[in-house]
Amino acid sequence: MQRDITNNEIIKLETLIPGFDHISNGGLPLNRTTLVAGSAGSAKTVFAAQFLAAGIITNTASGVFVTFEESVDDIRRNMKGFGWEIEKWEKENKWAFVDASPEPHESSIVAGEYDLGALLARIENAITKVKATRLSLDSLGAIFTQFSDSAIIRRELFRISVALKKMGVTAVLTAERTQEYGEIARYGVEEFVADNVVILRNILEDEKRRRTIEILKYRGTSHQKGEFPFTVTPEKGVIIIPLSAIELKQKSSNLRISSGSTELDKMCGGGFFRDSVILVSGATGTGKTLMATEFMAGAAAGNERCLLFAFEESREQLFRNATGWGIDFEKLENEGTLKVVCEYPEVAGLEDHLIEIKQVIEEFRPTRVAIDSLSALERVSTIKGFREFIIGVTSFIKQKEIAGLFTSTTSTLMGGSSITEGHISTITDSIILLRYVETFGEMRRGLTVLKMRGSMHDKDIREFTIDNNGMHIGKPFRDVTGIISGNPQKIQKGDFDRLDNLFDE
Repeated sequence: MQRDITNNEIIKLETLIPGFDHISNGGLPLNRTTLVAGSAGSAKTVFAAQFLAAGIITNTASGVFVTFEESVDDIRRNMKGFGWEIEKWEKENKWAFVDASPEPHESSIVAGEYDLGALLARIENAITKVKATRLSLDSLGAIFTQFSDSAIIRRELFRISVALKKMGVTAVLTAERTQEYGEIARYGVEEFVADNVVILRNILEDEKRRRTIEILKYRGTSHQKGEFPFTVTPEKGVIIIPLSAIELKQKSSNLRISSGSTELDKMCGGGFFRDSVILVSGATGTGKTLMATEFMAGAAAGNERCLLFAFEESREQLFRNATGWGIDFEKLENEGTLKVVCEYPEVAGLEDHLIEIKQVIEEFRPTRVAIDSLSALERVSTIKGFREFIIGVTSFIKQKEIAGLFTSTTSTLMGGSSITEGHISTITDSIILLRYVETFGEMRRGLTVLKMRGSMHDKDIREFTIDNNGMHIGKPFRDVTGIISGNPQKIQKGDFDRLDNLFDE
């Protein structure tokens, strides 16, 4: 529990739902009602149950769950998947149900016969029994189907709100929405009576689902504005990912680390900085995965832990390729210096991938992380969601003072910018471009260090080759122009003469 930093008269109760207490500047206002409105599949019931479960797990509060739609048995069964032992908590008098769900044989009740007074008495009895300070009511729409007039609905909702305040509980009341952007709740009056309004959205954009949460109203106190992405995981329930939690307070190291290639280290002025974020961009087949592999090997050579997330190739492919370049991934894993995580991007949403990446980093504690590739992850999210993912993962590894290398595939074979580059280039410390160079019917490869924040670096575009010992960087291209723009052209001798004359003038 804490006081609002801008209004000392409003005390806030920490919900302990990951991320929510941050965007709400401390939690839910104590002893007030909060309307949580959302469309089907937006996780309203999970949010309501998690509010109670979090209080019980931390031994800070017991709770009462009032259900009007799902049966008690269904709720117990569904929430067990999140690790919440509701049946056990009931026996320990930490959780109580008020079951107002309809029986299959019951007919609908006409207005005037529904006894709201009896319902409130049952709720108060349950609160007294378990000494509850938290209450969740799921959902208001099921109550108000009993009334035909919106004026009656508003009056009865106000009656519920006043009664819950007198009972001394902080309450979450869920309500249905018929559309993601429009009326706050089904009956159009719920948001005016509740003290606070939180909206959960389950948006379909470009054939991709994305969940967001927005605090629309916080009566008498402050909160953060706008929509924030969230996801629902089997282990933890609702997890909100607030970009506003990111702070530019990370340290900056002058310590250099090896890229895994002696020649590339020289081009970068002595290697990468310990806490830098590196983007390797190039067309398919230019050596991006090889560079990530050598980056891992560079860490292992110094007996450091390194972590590779692969979203395009299987473990077998990665290990076979690494062996072909003279690097034994299996040996490094057995020694505990390397961990490889392979997943197909489509198996989860981008928010879920971000949470997993953070969790694995926390558990394995590497000094280096590589993601191959960001372009694969880009296809499973909206543009906005992908941008939030990029900011979230880069800020996290910077806070941990971990070196991160990300690969990105360009849209054309000869190079050019990609959507991925547009989102990450400004927040990276180093950018390495890999390009194909066509000369007289022969395809060659070129490499340049485009950006090296805080350090001098080689400005040349150098040719490189790949063999069974990895990457070898050679001499600069002196007779080709237009490599970076994706239009390489051989410079003829007459062109050199004209350039010399121009400089002489």
